Amino acid sequence: MKIGIVSDSHDNIPLLCAAVADAKQRGAEAILHCGDIVAPSTLEQIQPYDLPLYIIHGNNTGDLYALSKLSHANNSKIFYYGQDAEFTLAGRKIFIVHYPHYARAMAITGDYDLVCCGHSHNISVKHITNNKGTQTVICNPGSVGGIGAPATYLFGNLESMTFELQQNWKRNYYE
Repeated sequence: MKIGIVSDSHDNIPLLCAAVADAKQRGAEAILHCGDIVAPSTLEQIQPYDLPLYIIHGNNTGDLYALSKLSHANNSKIFYYGQDAEFTLAGRKIFIVHYPHYARAMAITGDYDLVCCGHSHNISVKHITNNKGTQTVICNPGSVGGIGAPATYLFGNLESMTFELQQNWKRNYYE
């Protein structure tokens, strides 16, 4: 299963939509958002891409009530978890949280194959040996909103557990 991983969109709707469109064109079947969406109305703009969206809120929370309400609407493909999320996709246990230090702590437990975070706006993909002696991947997709750094996201393959930096995608959709 291929996925797009984004974070820190900070209501930059054109860049977020461009990243989701690019990920879908590459074959993504789901999008993971590691927080700082801010306004729930931002999510309404990416619903037409018809991809499941797994999200947490981050530290720029916006309207949490409206975000929860949007995720519970009829035919919504938005899965909103609050501060952090634990779920399984394609047989891989995944944990999403906004903060990198919290992500590292969860990865070390060995309970997850993939842990995703945001907040720092710095893109990284790290493979760590966890407490169970296996490998956990920690991904930070940077800021899809381009806040303080170039706009980036990660495109991943859960079968091979490979994750690729995407930074020139917006030329095709936005600039």
